[in-house]
Amino acid sequence: MSVAAGINKKSSLTPPQVMVLGFLLVIIVGAFLLSLPGMTQAGKHLSPLDAFFTSNSAVCVTGLVVTDTGTTFTFLGQLVILMLIQIGGLGFMTMSTIIFAILRRRIGLRERLLIRESLGQISLQGMVKLVKYVVRVTFIIEGTGALLLLIRWWPLYGFKRGLFLSIFHAVSAFCNAGFDILGPYTGPFTNLTAFVGDPLVNIVICSLITSGGIGFMVIADLYDTRRHRHPHLLLHTKIVLVTTIVLIAAGTLAIFFLEYGNPATLGKLSLIQKIWASFFQAVTPRTAGFNTISIGDMSGATLLLIVILMFVGASPGGTGGGIKTTTFALLLISAGSVISAGEEINISGRRIPFDLALRALAITLLALFLVVIATMALVIIEDKEFMSILFEVVSAFGTVGLSTGITPKLSIAGKMIIPFVMFAGRVGPLTLATALAQRRRGVPVSYPEERISIG
Repeated sequence: MSVAAGINKKSSLTPPQVMVLGFLLVIIVGAFLLSLPGMTQAGKHLSPLDAFFTSNSAVCVTGLVVTDTGTTFTFLGQLVILMLIQIGGLGFMTMSTIIFAILRRRIGLRERLLIRESLGQISLQGMVKLVKYVVRVTFIIEGTGALLLLIRWWPLYGFKRGLFLSIFHAVSAFCNAGFDILGPYTGPFTNLTAFVGDPLVNIVICSLITSGGIGFMVIADLYDTRRHRHPHLLLHTKIVLVTTIVLIAAGTLAIFFLEYGNPATLGKLSLIQKIWASFFQAVTPRTAGFNTISIGDMSGATLLLIVILMFVGASPGGTGGGIKTTTFALLLISAGSVISAGEEINISGRRIPFDLALRALAITLLALFLVVIATMALVIIEDKEFMSILFEVVSAFGTVGLSTGITPKLSIAGKMIIPFVMFAGRVGPLTLATALAQRRRGVPVSYPEERISIG
């Protein structure tokens, strides 16, 4: 029996509540497994809190770590982390549905509602078919990425180790997790800095990050349009692609010029390496968490730029966090409509329902509230610079995993706050708030309208 089915049969929980409890259960099981003997290298000790932090980061596909994954965990421990990343990236409801299909169990309406919620879909139609498509596409993309990385890493690390490194980083990149296990070869916490100018590694990792971040709905729509199953791309797909491309392009140019002369980041690199590094660091805030230059040595302006990119995050139905690209785009479109005195929200010949604009506003405000409260708490608790703390909190919320280097130095309280922010970012601030809120009972009441002055 799946997690969702077990919870569902014993209670009348709402879909958001089932999602929250399901993710929490997977995190707890992961923490227990990582605490078992044989999971860490000889002489390495992992406290229960560190195990929970690592499991939470893996399931929430974030990548923030308190210990270097490559030098702390054994092959078995890394394998557990890999499985947690895959479950977190696909979502526990997707995994539950696959188990249902294998066991030939019927998937009812409630399970379909949960699938729709977890994949960020609008309609209930074809949910089971969509899940099977998601899993098939995931393994094809991750497998292709792993084979391409193996071309580079087989000569460096041998076939067996190169194969596992390729699989681990392909899954981590597609799921936008940002975990790396290159520590034994390039040094603890070095991530992908050894491959800053490597075209193959840069292209493969960035492609995996982007394909995982844009969402399965977009991938399916692109495939169907290419196969002429319908004549035009969905409006959702257009918004996701345009917003993603604009953010990456603007981020690349800004990082290139802001860090061009910084000797600790781009300054020491050749021109082509500067371009690769700028592009990579613009892609990775899509919630991936990999880095090829030192994040902690970036200028304050660059860090603020990356904070904004991380806050926006990936797209609905993807493997990343943040408020999502469509939410960000809808806020800008709504603002433009207000400025132009328009009474409707229109884009590309379509009218956007007003309730979606309200939902986008609610998501953004809840996210800002979470980030502000967590940042304020850490500023009080931790003896760290404000920008480093803000960067860490937004990285956790966006399930990005980029860090200025303060994560391993956090206090016990800090190691409890950051996982909560990661969790809220992964399940979604609105989903979490809905799960915690008391459901209204009775008939809705419509009150008389009265205007107030704003602005």
